Amino acid sequence: MRVIGIDPGTAIVGFGIIDYTGSKYRVVDYGCIYTSKDLPMEKRISAIYNELDDILKKYSPTHMAVEDLFYFKNAKTVISVGQARGVIVLCGEKNNIPQVSFTPLQIKMGITGYGRAEKKQVQLMVQRILGLSKIPQPDDAADALAIAITHINSLNSGYIMASKPNLSKIPGIKNGKISASDYRNLLNKKD
Repeated sequence: MRVIGIDPGTAIVGFGIIDYTGSKYRVVDYGCIYTSKDLPMEKRISAIYNELDDILKKYSPTHMAVEDLFYFKNAKTVISVGQARGVIVLCGEKNNIPQVSFTPLQIKMGITGYGRAEKKQVQLMVQRILGLSKIPQPDDAADALAIAITHINSLNSGYIMASKPNLSKIPGIKNGKISASDYRNLLNKKD
């Protein structure tokens, strides 16, 4: 399977693409889409859509995982990031890629096993899991790789699968979301 993880933003959108075969992770590519703060918002989100569309067509991922928005102190920031996230999700839909979302807490749990892990801890685990010689840079790309790993791990747990149309039948999932503690239990569950 090939998974693309996306860390949404307006100035920087991180992406990370991982192949997972036979319990082995292989980094395909990672990086960022950048937009200038001097551009009007409609130009920025158009650029995000177009560049992401090129990436999706180039690499043909089979799954897409996008970080959910979390609380921002600045309402203007959450609105602009929400607009960028919207075009990211639209781009995935237009390319017929099954999508899931993970909260920052779920991603930290999925990578480190601890929901309050610091950014550096997450980055070190991404480096270790992927067998990289150094922490991926920039941070947004490392975050996107963490999102992709979290999705791969969730698929391997057998509980969160894009092919399952009704996630609400899975214990612990409400409205397509799962709590951090339930997610951790699913990953550690031995059948």
